[in-house]
Amino acid sequence: MKKDIHPEQHPVIFLDSSNGSEYRTMSTAKSEETKEIDGITYFVIKVEVTSSSHPFYTGKQRFVDTTGQVEKFQKRAEKIEIAKAKAGTKSKKSKQASKDTKKAAKDALKAASQG
Repeated sequence: MKKDIHPEQHPVIFLDSSNGSEYRTMSTAKSEETKEIDGITYFVIKVEVTSSSHPFYTGKQRFVDTTGQVEKFQKRAEKIEIAKAKAGTKSKKSKQASKDTKKAAKDALKAASQG
């Protein structure tokens, strides 16, 4: 192995924040928080999901929304509904342009499938 090209590895504990399980291993990751076990200082890396809490491995379906993904989705869905409502009041020119675009796309597909 070449010297001085590999990252430095440290003892770490991956802490599952959903159920509190800990996994001790070696990693290049570091953190501000440390924990000492048997005279060895470990960096503590907090993770949201591990094999002990993931539904695929546990067989239990659980709803975990730690980053607000559901709220983000609901806001996007509301914006789409508002846009659809506004689209219903399009002017005649924009409706015609939309029809022309659809027709051109349809014609291009037809030509490509025949050629």
